[in-house]
This record gives sequence, structure tokens and C-alpha cells, in this order.
Amino acid sequence: MNIIIPMAGMGKRLRPHTLVTAKPLLHIAGKSIVQRLVEDILATCNEKVDEIAFIIAPAFGKEVESHLLKVAETLGAKGKICYQEEALGTAHAILCAGDSLSGNVFIAFADTLFNATFSIDKNKDAIVWTQKVADPRAYGVVKLNDNNEIEAFVEKPEHFVSDLAIIGVYYFKDGNALKKELQRLIDEKVMLKGEYQITDAMEHMLQNGVKFYTDQVMEWMDCGNKDAAVFTNQRILEIKKDKEKLVADSAIIEQSVIIPPCFIGENVVVRNSVIGPHVSLEKGVQVADARIKNSIIQSDTVVKNALIDTSLLGKNVTYIDKPKNLSLGDFSTQL
Repeated sequence: MNIIIPMAGMGKRLRPHTLVTAKPLLHIAGKSIVQRLVEDILATCNEKVDEIAFIIAPAFGKEVESHLLKVAETLGAKGKICYQEEALGTAHAILCAGDSLSGNVFIAFADTLFNATFSIDKNKDAIVWTQKVADPRAYGVVKLNDNNEIEAFVEKPEHFVSDLAIIGVYYFKDGNALKKELQRLIDEKVMLKGEYQITDAMEHMLQNGVKFYTDQVMEWMDCGNKDAAVFTNQRILEIKKDKEKLVADSAIIEQSVIIPPCFIGENVVVRNSVIGPHVSLEKGVQVADARIKNSIIQSDTVVKNALIDTSLLGKNVTYIDKPKNLSLGDFSTQL
């Protein structure tokens, strides 16, 4: 089986953190979003993976490409870099990995994380993973028939037809058939708001006899903005706390309290501080005289004399607050 990982743009909603680093490369609990996504797919899909094709913009750079190839190699698969020169929609992005669209194909967009089991029934033509949502009007949804087969794909329905939102994870038994459908969209210029969409290809396949089924994830975790990324970090720490080593042996922790679950990376130094719960300190972070909870502090950042909550600090940041010299009278309130 081949895995196709279209990686979205840099991530405008997560700026300034994505001005230099693409959103799928943001670290959540010590690993990039894309690495966690691929690891979770391979851990639960019960299939041998031959190739992982990453679809990126050329501007991502060689360092990103090296990281992605290493992720694939670590998981025992061949890594492949494919370029999307221009952002022209989901179908266009997938077609950029056209040489990898053969045989069994698993596709996952690398801008969200999941708590899920991606088990595959190879007897099914296609599987679309979904999650129930409270307000389907903001999503593309699937409508099921009495046999639990998908009978329609509906984009942002104004009236209720289904609460099963499409989350950007798909399996196709015949990757080559999908490739032909994607190419048909390009050739016939089937576009929605100037973009080629995979749902248009799937709708045409559905009308031509391909049977689509759905599976559901337990959690769908967004990383689109700061608050979402911090919440996802919290959830991943809870999910992985008994499955992964979260505190590096090289970390130095002196006269400090670590309230789990936290990720403490390589060569982190923490002195006279209280850290946690739900904090990720990436490699090389230095913390002194601080209280940090529910936050992500990216690599090689220095934090001193600070009280931090629900925050996201970038790489190589220096954040030093000044100790306060106070004189407060009786019955005072300082906020």
C-alpha cells in the first residue's frame, strides 16, 4: 500500500509561527504534526506500507524534505517528495503524486491529528473517514443509505442531511482509477471556486458504481490556530502519556516540579520552576524561575521569571519578565 500525504500551505491562521515553518512541521508533544499523523496511520492500518509520498510546495526547502524522508525511512517505507507548484485544490494536490497512485492507496491531509484506528477492509472499494459534528453546515458531509454505504457527498449543507463530517482521510482500493478521475477534473476543468476538489472526483466515481463506505474517528484535533494547537498538544499528551517516553534522559531538572503529562525534550534545562500539566518543552529550551502550564515552548527558547498559560512560543525566543518590586496596602487587589 502507498500513503499519500498532501501537506497544506504554510498555515495563515497560525501566523506568526508559520511565517518560516510550515504548519505540518509544528511540533506537538515532541514530534511534528506530519510525523505523528504518519506514525498513527502505520500503527493501526494493519497493512504493509511500501511508499509514503509527501506533497509539498517547493518553498518548504531541503531541510523539510530531509525531515520527511527520514520519517518514512524510520517507519520502514520509501519516502518520496512531490511538488505542488500552485495551490489549486485537494484533487490537484493528490494528482501531484500521480506516480504513487496505484494499487491500494491511503490519503491523509497533514494539517490535523486524530485519535483513531485506521483499519482497512481491502474488500471495500473506498473508505472515507468521518466524525460526527454538532453543526454540519460548516463541513462537507456524507449521506448514507440503508446499507451504510455513502450515497452522496454534500458540501456545507444548509439543511440537515447528515452529521458525518469528512475529515480528509481516505482509502481507495484502486489508486489508478482515482488517478484517472482526478485527471478528468483537470482535463474538463471541473472546478469549485477556482480549485479542483477530491469530492467532485468521488461523486463521479460514486455515480459510476464505485461503492464508498465510511468509518469514524474518536477525535479530530485541529492545529489551525494557536488555541487549537495548544489544545491538541494537551490531548496528545494525555493519549500518549503511557505509550511514549516523554521526558528525555538528557533533560536537567533542578529544584523544580513537573506536573504530568508533559513533554521535556533533549537538553532542556529547568530550574526553580513549576511545569505542567500539558506542557511541551522542545529540545534545548531553558526555563528558570517560571510557572508554565498548558503551553508549547518550541526549541532553543529561553523563559525566565515568567507566568505562562495557554501559550505557544516559537523557536529561539527569549522571554524574560522582570521581577516586580511591590508595596501594596491593606485590602489591596492586584490584577
